[in-house]
Amino acid sequence: MRRGNGYLWAGAILAAAMALVILVGFFWTPYDPTAISVGPKFDPPSWQHLLGTDNFGRDILSRIMKGAGTTFAIGAATVAIGAVCGTAIGALTGYFGGIADEILMRLGDTLTAFPSILLALVVISLLGPGNKYNVILALGLVFIPSFARVTRTAFAGLRDVNYVKSARLMGAGSGRILAVHILPNNLSVLLPAVTIGFNNAVLAEASMSFLGIGVTPPDASLGYMLSEAQSMMGAAPWYAVSTGLAIVVMVFSVGLIGEGLRRGGEED
Repeated sequence: MRRGNGYLWAGAILAAAMALVILVGFFWTPYDPTAISVGPKFDPPSWQHLLGTDNFGRDILSRIMKGAGTTFAIGAATVAIGAVCGTAIGALTGYFGGIADEILMRLGDTLTAFPSILLALVVISLLGPGNKYNVILALGLVFIPSFARVTRTAFAGLRDVNYVKSARLMGAGSGRILAVHILPNNLSVLLPAVTIGFNNAVLAEASMSFLGIGVTPPDASLGYMLSEAQSMMGAAPWYAVSTGLAIVVMVFSVGLIGEGLRRGGEED
């Protein structure tokens, strides 16, 4: 077995299990995740409530199923904005170079010098907290420079290789060269970057919601639920444990997939 395959398979299995929970949660949950007093308050895990209940008697499993879907959607949308915009900027600046490359890369250096969560806080303060769409936009904008830098380096290293020169001599346009000849040869670099970006987005959303400036009711996210669980550690420790474990599994599974892709790319 290739070194990367073990990580890839382990991550894929964990991610598939998490994806199944999220997918089911979009259409069905054991109880209404927002309904109050579906069970006794602070009820420990039982056959009726597999992960127990919280201070409002809400079923924790149902809330995790719904909250995991929100967190996953925010992470996926965030990394999509960062990856698409960042890859486009990095590809153009890396391939063409020039003054635009220098300006954009220096701007990127300035932005990446600050922790992404701090930049996101600045953006969210301008857009307004408590809205998941604002969280997605804020984090997506913050992640663009990191994707642009990775892509720029990869494209700049391939713009003068022989098969690209041959494509130019055969009359291929710049768009075709970027999309057909260079981009596929950089997937081994870009795909692991996407998994890292997704994990960073999940953790950033969890941090912002934990602080009360991310997702807020009636929406539920794992970060906001972890904030709720903090105040119930003495009465319902199972709330924090199960919610924290959901975040760990989501991040760990995607991280394993990224490591498998990276190792597989090195072997190729």
